[in-house]
Amino acid sequence: MKSVRRRFLHLNLARIRGKKEGLNHTPRQVLIAHAPPARPMSRSTPKIADFRRIVIKVGSSLLVDSGRGRLNHEWLAALAQDIAQLHAEGRDLLVVSSGAVALGRTVLSLESGPLKLEDSQAAAAVGQISLARTWTEVLGHHGITAGQVLVTLQDTEERRRYLNARSTIGKLLEWRAVPVINENDTVATTEIRYGDNDRLAARVASMASADLLVLLSDVDGLYDAPPAANAQANFIAVVDRITPAIEDMAGAAASHLSRGGMQTKIEAAKIATQAGTHMLIASGRVAHPLAAIAQGTRCTWFLTGANPVTARKKWIAGTLEPKGTLTIDAGAVSALRGGRSLLPAGVSKIEGSFARGDAVVIRGPDGLEVGRGLVAYDAEDAAKIKGRPSANIATILGFGGRAAMVHRDDLVIRDSA
Repeated sequence: MKSVRRRFLHLNLARIRGKKEGLNHTPRQVLIAHAPPARPMSRSTPKIADFRRIVIKVGSSLLVDSGRGRLNHEWLAALAQDIAQLHAEGRDLLVVSSGAVALGRTVLSLESGPLKLEDSQAAAAVGQISLARTWTEVLGHHGITAGQVLVTLQDTEERRRYLNARSTIGKLLEWRAVPVINENDTVATTEIRYGDNDRLAARVASMASADLLVLLSDVDGLYDAPPAANAQANFIAVVDRITPAIEDMAGAAASHLSRGGMQTKIEAAKIATQAGTHMLIASGRVAHPLAAIAQGTRCTWFLTGANPVTARKKWIAGTLEPKGTLTIDAGAVSALRGGRSLLPAGVSKIEGSFARGDAVVIRGPDGLEVGRGLVAYDAEDAAKIKGRPSANIATILGFGGRAAMVHRDDLVIRDSA
């Protein structure tokens, strides 16, 4: 653990002194968008202190000062201080960071405006190095390890790759590191990319079973009309359900550095809330944005009545088509009902043709369904290790796989009769 929390050599980052920047906007009516019937959770606005695992999305326009062609070092140092405070309180923190392309084009002195795909990919290759180094430095200043994770759309859509990414993120969090995640723009094409990090952040929040997603933005939340064009636009403080009317409020991107606008944030809110994750949109145009949220600054909350665990269990139990069956012994049945993972030693029979990450039905020795889950091995490998101790997996398969054939986090147990 000490090696994980080792302190990094860091640059002399400028300290934030003086008053915190305030939000500058014309006073407007604040609305709460209620959906009939309102769920109990929507009656009160949550606080950031209520959440244990938080994903923070940081946009390019906040990280990069396009006018001066450099990073906003002072702002980033202040954000890192906010993250460190939440981390010290025992929370799990993940960062979804834009900025690779923007940093790369600054380093390469590329002209402003849209880039061709190959130019964007090359700029990202340069910018990702700077981005990773920057996060390492600002978090290392507080004794926190940063771990870079580059993903593509396929990593969150294809179950095998999804499980690999989920496992990596889970291990980083177990080690008390802060995963810094970005779309792998160097290899993603227009056909297989998110195109914005709002939806990517929502997918990451779902993958990591986060209970809160924070989108730091150019704006302080959702309005019923574009506030820059309409001085009478009303601010929406709470959205307890995303309706067509809410979707109609979305406008265009606020900055040329941003690939997403309010439309992508609404899409992100759909993804997040369906996965049991609350989401908020807040202004990043303040020195300590997370501290400001904690102190009650204006922001828009998108609430969900579910939680990440129940939403994921529902997805496994009712949405995925099972590709095979695992028959287990009586001892394994008792272990699963006691909240344990399914180990290979408890499996007596393998049926079906399935791949790692597929859903399988789990049956007891009497043939009755015990539950369903996502299997950690292909059918061929599962057949080789069934009935064997987990300690023998590496010897049998020639590689060190998962100790569990179905982990309890990927398992839904049916109520016993």
